[in-house]
This record gives sequence, structure tokens and C-alpha cells, in this order.
Amino acid sequence: MSSQGAGKKEEEEKEDNFYDCQETLEPSGRREEEQKEESPQDFTIKTDGLTDRRDNTGREGGGRQEEEEQGDRLREEEQGDRQREEEQGDRLREEEQGDRLREDSDLEMKEENSQEVEFDDDYLKEVEKELTEEEKESRRQQSLTLKEKGNGQFKAGDWLEAERSYTDALVLCPVCFSRERAVVFSNRAAARLHLDLKDKAISDCTRAIDLNPDYVRALLRRAELHEQTDKLDEALEDYKKVLDLDQNQITARQACMRLPHQIHERNERLKEEMMSKLKDLGNLVLRPFGLCTSNFQVNQDSDSGSYSINFVQNPNNNR
Repeated sequence: MSSQGAGKKEEEEKEDNFYDCQETLEPSGRREEEQKEESPQDFTIKTDGLTDRRDNTGREGGGRQEEEEQGDRLREEEQGDRQREEEQGDRLREEEQGDRLREDSDLEMKEENSQEVEFDDDYLKEVEKELTEEEKESRRQQSLTLKEKGNGQFKAGDWLEAERSYTDALVLCPVCFSRERAVVFSNRAAARLHLDLKDKAISDCTRAIDLNPDYVRALLRRAELHEQTDKLDEALEDYKKVLDLDQNQITARQACMRLPHQIHERNERLKEEMMSKLKDLGNLVLRPFGLCTSNFQVNQDSDSGSYSINFVQNPNNNR
């Protein structure tokens, strides 16, 4: 009996122990369920935090990009402003240069016009129609006084002042007094010759000769000026005119004997220079073919004066 009672107690204890294990295991199962229930919430919270951080970094990155783009736009605008300022400055400089050129050209045109119309005879004739004979004579006397003043200045070596006095005399002297004006033009030519204004001096001599074709002094002066400026043909022509008007002009006679020889020498020199240039050009053209101008001999016929050209294969062997 005692052994059966002990066995029942052991079985009861095992059952109690078995139920105790269930009770102890139940809380752990519940915790896992609670953790499973709680874990989605924690995950959503964590993912929300990550998205918030990404949004913040995205906003920060977007802000930086906007700042960089704005900085680029500002730099482009500054460069555009500088370029526009430079273009505007270039346009202003070009306009200033154009204005200067126009001013210079206007001055040159005025000077040329003033020289061309310095003594426009047709205009002066129209103006002098309103003058009386007494007024014309008075102006002639005033011009003669200025001419004498210029002669004194010329003798004293003051050629610039002499030129001015002769010019003032020409302004006053009426056009109808052509011989008086011719003398003043010739005198001013002499003053301009000393001032080394040879072209203007030749022009004054020509004006004097136009007013008085038989004016020997003006012809002789222009002939000397032509000779000084290497216009030998024009000089010889003027010297011949002087001799036609006055056979006693020794200077003109000597020039007529001297100049033909000088003209011939000049023409020969020019011809040799021209032939030398043509020979160089011919050699340049013939060189690619292995030839030169020496392969072609030019012979002149003494009777007819015509030329014949012969080809020579080896010109060096014929010498």
C-alpha cells in the first residue's frame, strides 16, 4: 500500500511539474507575439527617420545646386556686361577715329579747295564787275606797294614773309591787270623756290605764263625748276621757247646744247634697267624648262632696223 501511495505522489508531482513548464513557457510565447506586433511599428518609425534624413539631405543638396546655378547665372551676367562694355568702348573708339578722319579729310579738302580757288579768275572777274575804275586802280596801286615790300623782303633773305607779301598783292590786284599779276606770280615762284616748294613754284610760273605767254623770265624760271626736278624733257621745251623769244639768253642756249645728251643718257639707262628686269622675268619663266634668256639671241638688221630672234642650244659654247 505504501508503495502505491508513493507512486501516485510521484505521478502528481510530474503532472504539476508539467503544468508549471507550460505556465513558464507561456509568457515567452506572448513576448514573441508582442515583439512581432511591435516590430512593424518600430520598422516604420525607423524607415520614417531614414526618409526624413534623405529628405533633409535632398533639400540641402537642392539648395546647394540652386546656389551654384544662381552663381553661374550671376557670373554669366557679369561676363555679358563686361563684353557689352568692351563692345561699346570699341564702338566709341571707332566713332572717334572716324570723326578724326572726317575732320582731317575736311581740312585737307578745305586746303585743296583753298589752293584751287585761291585765285579763281572767273570768280574774281564777277566780283570786280561791281568795282569802279577808280577802285580798280586803287587796288592795283596797293598791290604794287605789297609787291615792292615783298621784293625788299626777298632781297633780305626773308623768303617766307616775301611769299606772304606777294600773296597779299595777288589778292588785291584786279584780274584785268594780267601783266602785273604775272610778275607777282613769277616773284612768288622765286620765293617758293628758296623755300624748297618746287612744285608750287612751278605752278606759279605756269600761272604767270598763262597770263603772259611771252614772259621770258617766268619761262626761264620754270625751265630751271623742271631741270632741278629731273623733268628734262619739259625743261628743254621751256628753254627752246626762251630762245625763240630772246636769242641772247645764254643760259637757255647752253641748256639746249647740254640737255639732249643728258636726255639720251637717261633714256639709255632706263632702257638698260627695263631690259634687265625683263631678262630676270624671262629667266624666272624659263628656268623650270632648263632654259634661260641666253638661249635666245636678238639681232638687229642694220638696213631695216627690225629684230630677229635665234635659238641657241649651248650659248656658252658660242662665246
